Amino acid sequence: MADLYLPGATRLLIGDNAATDGGPAKSIGHVTYDREATAAKPQNLVPYSNLRDWFGRNADGRTMAPHILWDPWTGRFTQFYPATSRSKSVADRPGGTRTNRAGRVVLQIEALFFPHCRVDGKVYARLIDTPCKGWADLNAWVRSWGVPDVWPMGRPMAFTSNRSESVWESKAGWYGHGQVPENDHTDPGSWPAFTSAPKTYEPYPGASFFMNGTRPALGKRSPIFTAMGERLVDEGCGRYKVGPGPVLGQADVDSYEAWQRKQGFTGSDAKWPPGRTTWDDLKVPNV
Repeated sequence: MADLYLPGATRLLIGDNAATDGGPAKSIGHVTYDREATAAKPQNLVPYSNLRDWFGRNADGRTMAPHILWDPWTGRFTQFYPATSRSKSVADRPGGTRTNRAGRVVLQIEALFFPHCRVDGKVYARLIDTPCKGWADLNAWVRSWGVPDVWPMGRPMAFTSNRSESVWESKAGWYGHGQVPENDHTDPGSWPAFTSAPKTYEPYPGASFFMNGTRPALGKRSPIFTAMGERLVDEGCGRYKVGPGPVLGQADVDSYEAWQRKQGFTGSDAKWPPGRTTWDDLKVPNV
């Protein structure tokens, strides 16, 4: 089970928790962008404590608080919501996709940064130019919640917008604020590259694991089925009305067959049980 709270983060919980809507697991990168500076006129970085208190203790700040405030110079973190709650750092218009909730998790990360900020006499034009301390721990925590190390709309490297509601609704991974539907921001400008992930995928357990003789092993219990089902949902193949869960059901069978068809298999090759090729491609987290 992944940790509700980033290990090592200070907790400044603001309450007002609310469930997400389910679906592909996501994380959204932001920068605080709290001062307007230029290369000709850089400005000193706003103190971390100011932003921490703004999000955690100010009535207006609480209306737009993320899950995590990250200081990339020191590696400090403050967490305002548990991972399973929605946070409030993107605009969510009435109707349409519920941007703060559109995933099994929608983890929102605010990096303390604005372009041409000055720290200890040095000016930083891009987030990726900072020391990015703590990024490996943050990346690993987000990954533990099933958010894959991918940018479905491309890794942000400039202050530009690029939005697709269909991609947003259907693809798990990381998004910049400038890639979220219903929003007009262009941050984060840039974001650090993913850290090396350990090989923690569940090995293929063999076809017999999924069968009871010649029939699917319906009713069999294993945490592997929960992890498998969550990945199938992430890939847009979920056929669940309830779940996924640890007991193998017909919805698991239907979902996996949809995944095998998505991978190009047809006829009997697309039928249950899972095959090694599609299992390895699904990348089920190790349980």
